[in-house]
This record gives sequence, C-alpha cells and structure tokens, in this order.
Amino acid sequence: MYLAAWALALGLLALLLNEPLEERRNPNREVAGRVQGGVAELSLRQNHGNHYLLNGLINGREVEFMIDTGASDVAIPAQLGPELGLSPGHAERYSTANGTITAHRTRIDTLELGPIRLHNVNASLLPAPGDEVILLGMSALKELELVQRGETLTLRQYPER
Repeated sequence: MYLAAWALALGLLALLLNEPLEERRNPNREVAGRVQGGVAELSLRQNHGNHYLLNGLINGREVEFMIDTGASDVAIPAQLGPELGLSPGHAERYSTANGTITAHRTRIDTLELGPIRLHNVNASLLPAPGDEVILLGMSALKELELVQRGETLTLRQYPER
C-alpha cells in the first residue's frame, strides 16, 4: 500500500513539475498576436537558453519552431515531411554547424505563426533522426520585420503592396 502511495505521489509530482519545465523551454506554446491596420504582429519571449521557440502550423498541422536567422531555409526533419504533406524534391548539399549534409528541397503551402500567414515558402527536409523542432530560417523570416528588445522578439508582417 505504501509503495502504491509513493508511486502515485511521484507521478503527481512529475506532472506538476513538467508544465513549468516545458514553459521554460518554450514560453510561446500558445501564441497570440494581433492584426492592426493590416499589420500582423506577434511578440515572442526568450526561453531560458536565450532562444525563441514557438508553436505554429505547417499546412494546418501543429509544429514547434525555433527562430534561426542563420538558416537559409525553413529546415524540417525529414521524418516529419509526410505528416506535414511535404514531398522531397531534388537533393542538395548544405553546410551546417554540424558539417555537410544532403537534404531535399520542398515547398510549404501555408506556414502560420499566430496571425502571420506565409504562403509558398521554400524549405528543406533534413536528415535529423528523433528531432522534431523545425528551424524557422530566412526563406520565411525575409517576409517579416524582426525587432528584438531585451528578451522579446517582435515579428511583423506588413500587407503586400
């Protein structure tokens, strides 16, 4: 009986601690932005490692992004491609922080970050076994204004002219 009580107590403790830890890792899981005067705006908080992670959508499916201004494309782990409706195109060699890799070009129909909507975005499917964080690279970020103040990054999408 004592063993069952301890197991239950440890299980409840793990559940209670998991939420704050996840909030520290990705403080932008529930992104809410605004649209004012045709400008879509989203403010992100830095995580405990000084990165900007946020949840968003690729082709209507929820994913987790990490802002990466050093990545040329949106970089997606290849195992997520089929789930996100992405087909691998021609292979290309890329130089990354971890060395040279071969990845496949693809195109995202719709990428959503709160009120921000991007269409027809270049992306790459990378060999990244087990990883599910998608790098939000310059093929998407070039369409936005980025302003960092302190520990907050604001993304703005202006209407097309």
